[in-house]
Amino acid sequence: MPIEVGIWRIGEKFQRIDYGMIESEQKLEDFLAADIAILDENLLLIGRQVPTAYGKFIDLLALDREGKLVVIELKKDRTPREVVAQVLDYGSWVKGLQEDDIAGLFENFINKHEHGGDVSLDQAFCQKFQVEEMPEVLNEAHELIVVAAKLDDSTERIINYLTDFGVAINAVFFSFFKDGDHEYLSRAWLIEPDQADERLAITRGKLPWNGEYYVSFGHRDNGRHWEDARTYGFVSAGGGAWYSRTLSLLEPGGRIWVNVPKTGYVGVGIVKGEPVLAKDSMVTDDQGQAIPITQASLKGNLTHGAGGGEEYLVPVEWIKTVPLEKAEKEKGFFGNQNSVAKPRARKWQHTVDRLSKKFGVEG
Repeated sequence: MPIEVGIWRIGEKFQRIDYGMIESEQKLEDFLAADIAILDENLLLIGRQVPTAYGKFIDLLALDREGKLVVIELKKDRTPREVVAQVLDYGSWVKGLQEDDIAGLFENFINKHEHGGDVSLDQAFCQKFQVEEMPEVLNEAHELIVVAAKLDDSTERIINYLTDFGVAINAVFFSFFKDGDHEYLSRAWLIEPDQADERLAITRGKLPWNGEYYVSFGHRDNGRHWEDARTYGFVSAGGGAWYSRTLSLLEPGGRIWVNVPKTGYVGVGIVKGEPVLAKDSMVTDDQGQAIPITQASLKGNLTHGAGGGEEYLVPVEWIKTVPLEKAEKEKGFFGNQNSVAKPRARKWQHTVDRLSKKFGVEG
């Protein structure tokens, strides 16, 4: 059971704020369509009332930053078990969608609900997640989410059972509170997303992490520059907590493989320290003096990350690097939109094996 949410106003005495059912499921759908971050900030909405080949309509359809499709279905006036059966049926249709199908759904959504505009799925994705390119492959996996005010015990057991057997399904509960002229919406997951991901990884038999880190280095000629990273020994990320937070995954002594989006893998090295603000990172200049790296002779700019947030650096001792024009890129290489990842996919082990040979380092 999800944790019950209660809200109290603090004054001379505690006064509980009234709880009420949301006036209609349509109102909640409108909320989510207006701002899908209410459900999950890691989603880009690409469809509403999406027609399927079975004559039914998916309430909301989204993409996450890894390119997975996410089906979001509201309970509405159906029984809990009916909506679970319905969302599973939608999953059977969604799994067959190709990249051009997904782009077409997004175009229809933009034209119908967002008043048109010459915005492609690629542009919207890159703008939403502040990345240079979309994942190489879309819809390698999908996720199912049931939205409800509450579910009965047997339906919760069914969702937990399906998750334990490798089905990416979850439920989220929204509660509505009213305090005078103010209205509040609260959210609680049946299974916390991190726990759900861990359970699915175990169930689907993913490989154990091999101890090697994936790093995405967002090179820009007028910003974070790969030649500066090669020269001064670092990887970096910035532009907001979402992009820099994964740098904390890197542990000193760990080996990293660095990929520049749209270009390929350009380096392998050993982590030498913790993340630090770029302006606090010291390097040695031509006269042997210690200076902040932001004052060094750089090809790029480390004063801030993309989008205006602070840039963070992690010191690295390079084993092997190559310039951008000699980057290694092959079909089937692992890619990820996060700045740092600890991959468990078989594709990652394949990538490391191939790169070890190409870069002439021990696997």
